[in-house]
Amino acid sequence: METTLVGTLTKAGAIHKVENGYLGLPSMNLPGSEAAIGDSLHNPEGTVMSAGFFELKASEPVVYTYTYDEMKVVIKGHFILTDQTTGETTHAKERDVLFFPKGTTVKFETPDYGLGFFTGDRTFAP
Repeated sequence: METTLVGTLTKAGAIHKVENGYLGLPSMNLPGSEAAIGDSLHNPEGTVMSAGFFELKASEPVVYTYTYDEMKVVIKGHFILTDQTTGETTHAKERDVLFFPKGTTVKFETPDYGLGFFTGDRTFAP
């Protein structure tokens, strides 16, 4: 999985801060889908944690299989999420927290707009 770091990183001692990590997210380049994603941090200080933003505009859905555990908080708008194994659907609105276990395949949709902040247990180390 290739990622792009987005935002401006500053540090105050051991504290890492990224500003504007949701602006200018690179497109996921999925036909018919207006989806964008970018990491604000990946593997800071050698950890296996990564975090960033996922944006989806009204368009074709995004289907994604997680190869790592991830949590997401809906920051703006809402998502319609379908577990592709069970067919069960849930609606996530602003400030809802989601957990996607490794191996889960999810269909993401929105009738208008959704912006989520994610943190995942994934490494980019060789």
